Parts: sequence; structure tokens; C-alpha cells
Amino acid sequence: MIEGFFGSKTRVKILRRFLLNAEEKYYLRQLARDLVLQVNSVRRELKHLESCGLLVLADYHHSTLLPAKSNIEGDKKAASSDKKYYEVNKDFILFAEIKALILKDQTMVGQNFLDDLQEICTPQLLILTGIFVAHNNFPTDMLLVANVPKVKLLGLIKKLEGELGREINYTLMDEAEFKFRKEIVDVFLNKIFESKKVVLINAWDLVFTEPK
Repeated sequence: MIEGFFGSKTRVKILRRFLLNAEEKYYLRQLARDLVLQVNSVRRELKHLESCGLLVLADYHHSTLLPAKSNIEGDKKAASSDKKYYEVNKDFILFAEIKALILKDQTMVGQNFLDDLQEICTPQLLILTGIFVAHNNFPTDMLLVANVPKVKLLGLIKKLEGELGREINYTLMDEAEFKFRKEIVDVFLNKIFESKKVVLINAWDLVFTEPK
């Protein structure tokens, strides 16, 4: 996808992590572990993005319990070197534009997921929300209504997680469960319907509330 514009999949994964979690701070080994990337590759990309001005070193202080007879200055230096925190520079001149591009790319990745999904079932409804629209800590990232083999679906979800570099929290319902929960005005469904989202397939032409 957009790695063709940004130079590498590693850079795109790092950009996604920072731009879609703009309030968070991350250090090198944390990113390498979470995104399943080589430490040296992450180090190189962090330096590049810092030199461009999109990332900055964070003023991040955390308490550390040191051994009673430790060399305090030496320990501080070691901790500082090992955990140099970065954060996205929200004042960067192209911050909004790059974030918008990352979000659109995630929708394109979701469309690829739908294309793969339609080869194994006939989905009635597929809604992307949560991380796909930079709505972190939302109850789910995806609502899928379909009769689909669980094993095959898990394979597609794993592939999607690999492309996005993070875990996907998805909700699967069959048609009967969805219609029942919609009829009783289910709180969980209403939260999805009334929140920011991308509807990729809507076989019943349902009308959703746009968030204010």
C-alpha cells in the first residue's frame, strides 16, 4: 500500500503507531517488540523521522527503584540510553495530512480484507471502527455479520494484523443474533452505529447515525 510512498513497511508501521496514538510515547525496543520489527531497522527509522521533524524526543520521567548499593549516576545513564522515548510532533506542518493519509490507507487495507473475506463467505455487514478511525479504547475495531468458518476467518484476521502491525479486536455475529440485538436496541450495537466508522459493506442498506 502506502509503503511505496513512504519507503518501507517498517516506516509505515511506525508512522501508524505514532500518528494514531498521538498522545503516547514509545521507546525503541518497545516498538520493535510490539510491531515485530528488527531493532536496527526501528532505530534507523526513528532517527530519520526525528531528523524530518515528525518525531521528537519526549520529556518522559518515570520512577525507577535502584538497588541499595548501586552506582546511581551509572544506572541513570543506562536507563536513559536504553529507554529514550519518542513522541509525534503534533506541530509538524504536515501532521494532519500524513495522519489523514494513514487513516485512508487503513481503510484500503480493510477493503483488501473484505475482498479476501468474500472469497470464503457472503458478509452482510462489515463496519470498521476503533483503531481504523483513530478511536482508541473503543469496544471493538470491527463488526462483521456473516456466516463464516471460524478457522478461515482467524487466518484473515491474522493477515490483517500483520499488515497493520497490531492486534485487531473484532466482533462476529450471525444474521439472527445481529437482528435480535438490533431489535432490542442493544447498547453495544448502538455505540457502534452512533460512533465514527467506515462501512465497507451494508447488504440491508441500514441507516446509521453520523457522529456530531
